[in-house]
Amino acid sequence: MNNRQKGAAGEQQALEYLTKKGYKFIDKNWHYSKNAEIDLIMQDGEILVFVEVKKRSTLNYGHPFEAITKSKMQNIKLAAQAYLAQRSEDLKFKGFRIDGIAIIQNQIEHLENIY
Repeated sequence: MNNRQKGAAGEQQALEYLTKKGYKFIDKNWHYSKNAEIDLIMQDGEILVFVEVKKRSTLNYGHPFEAITKSKMQNIKLAAQAYLAQRSEDLKFKGFRIDGIAIIQNQIEHLENIY
């Protein structure tokens, strides 16, 4: 399995996890630019949630959340702002947040409002 396939599998695990928690699926792999992408866009009640998913098979290269660097977070924020500017009239929500999901093997860790 290559890195793209591993990433897609992690995003699918995260989508299933969030759906079981009652989140509503809106979109996935939304690109604003080459470096500004949002893995999952979900809705948690009246809150729009932009989700960054990081998956690792081991901790040999650090915890998955360590890969959400300052520059990565800036790109996520940029993409979220662009998404809101383009789609806010189509969606009904009262606020938004950015969440992170770390997957190590099959263990899922979900942090709300990482920004």
